[in-house]
Amino acid sequence: MSSAGAMIGLPNHDAIAAAKAGVIGLMRSAAATYAAYGIGVNAVAPGLIDTPMSRSITSNETSLNASIAMHPLGRIGTPEDVACAICWLLGPLSTWVTGQAIGVDGGLATLKARGRTSSNR
Repeated sequence: MSSAGAMIGLPNHDAIAAAKAGVIGLMRSAAATYAAYGIGVNAVAPGLIDTPMSRSITSNETSLNASIAMHPLGRIGTPEDVACAICWLLGPLSTWVTGQAIGVDGGLATLKARGRTSSNR
């Protein structure tokens, strides 16, 4: 497991971004090592997911709305969103996938959020 924070620069995410970027580096090295054995190695990089660990953000309306606005799909993720990606990676439909950090982040790490302008910095 990695994080969308490893893919983009987010304020106040220094430690988690460094740790989760390390996971991506480890995953890619392992993917290169084990490809010769037919073993795929990938990582899942979620955005904000509604879990007990994120309650300090999701229980505050202002923080929650700011977080929703950061995700181009206009919502935060659910544990089921992440579980579906993991199930796909573990299943027979992903046997040609290796060395990938799969963003399960509502577009956070790759797309500009809806309604965000340069004045929202």
